[in-house]
Amino acid sequence: MRKLNLYFLFFALLCFTACRTDDTIIPIEVVDGLAPVENTAIKGFYVLNEGNMGSNKCTLDFFDYTKGTYYRNIYAEINPEVIKELGDVGNDIKIYGSKLYIVVNVSNKIEVLDAKTAKRIKSIPLQNCRYLTFKGGKAYASSYVGPVDINPNAPKGKVVEIDTVSLSVQREATVGYQPEEIEIVGNQLFVANSGGYMVPNYDKTISVIDLNTFTEIKKIDVAINLHRLKKDNYGDLYVTSRGDYYDVPSNLYLIDAATGTIKKNFHMAVNEMTIVNDKLYFYGNEFNYNTHTYKKTFGIIDVKTEQVISNKIIDSEYESIIKTPYGIAVNPITEDIYITDARNYVSMGFVYCFDKNGKFKWKTEGGNIPAHFAFLYK
Repeated sequence: MRKLNLYFLFFALLCFTACRTDDTIIPIEVVDGLAPVENTAIKGFYVLNEGNMGSNKCTLDFFDYTKGTYYRNIYAEINPEVIKELGDVGNDIKIYGSKLYIVVNVSNKIEVLDAKTAKRIKSIPLQNCRYLTFKGGKAYASSYVGPVDINPNAPKGKVVEIDTVSLSVQREATVGYQPEEIEIVGNQLFVANSGGYMVPNYDKTISVIDLNTFTEIKKIDVAINLHRLKKDNYGDLYVTSRGDYYDVPSNLYLIDAATGTIKKNFHMAVNEMTIVNDKLYFYGNEFNYNTHTYKKTFGIIDVKTEQVISNKIIDSEYESIIKTPYGIAVNPITEDIYITDARNYVSMGFVYCFDKNGKFKWKTEGGNIPAHFAFLYK
């Protein structure tokens, strides 16, 4: 590994040169020769490292397929004028059009960058923001609205609509308590409400917003403490419940988006999932306060048949080696699988790569709590 204080090869892609004179900033770190060169429609992927809450350690990494090189902590040097860098707790990252959007939860903002250069374009203020989705030139973001606070009187959350040209908030809709991931099916937006600040009186609904009127038109009762929400290509939604960490277990549910009915309860814990080429890849790392233990699970669901087709996605030895699975992504072309390990949440984490059969290919150190991926197309 080598460390640089200047812009280097990666910025042949970025087309941006500058130096940071602030010696307190950790320079970009470059890991060369990590993987063979690949020339496909995908240039590489970004990794958003959450960072511990209150530590201002959210950072951004990039893996370049065309060089087989991993670049760690790129944001600070590309944007030397941003004093506090990315901020506190990176919660989501997505590319839409030519822009890269990063949700920085506790810093109450969405950072908008140029997707090819990672150069900052604008910061959009949004209190306790959570997750993003996009449609028709608009970005939609969920927000807890209130501060980080376990409070039975916490306000209801909201979803905002952001114009992706002006990067200004245009409309807002009130939803349930502490809304999490969001998806759009047809002309309706769905958001999983957790009620995480209302413990033990969690929310248990999915709010449905009509995009024409931008108002909540109904709620779908599912289970307590909802979190992840992913749509397939067949009009269905997969939603996770985190349970109460004591007696109510975490579960994965299949919802018919058109009718709002629960089609299936998979009776298994899912912490994170991604749907690629009609396969839902998932892992679970369920914690229980009664036993003070974690239980890890991995698997694949065929979303066409709605059946679990595998109870593993990587070699068994790595299921043990990866202490704290925290993020997952799958390359839609090669179907290589990426899993992050947050380890003890304090040390720097790892990013692992496996081929489509789950065979180990490479790993590298990431930032503090590597968590979220965004693929960059050429």
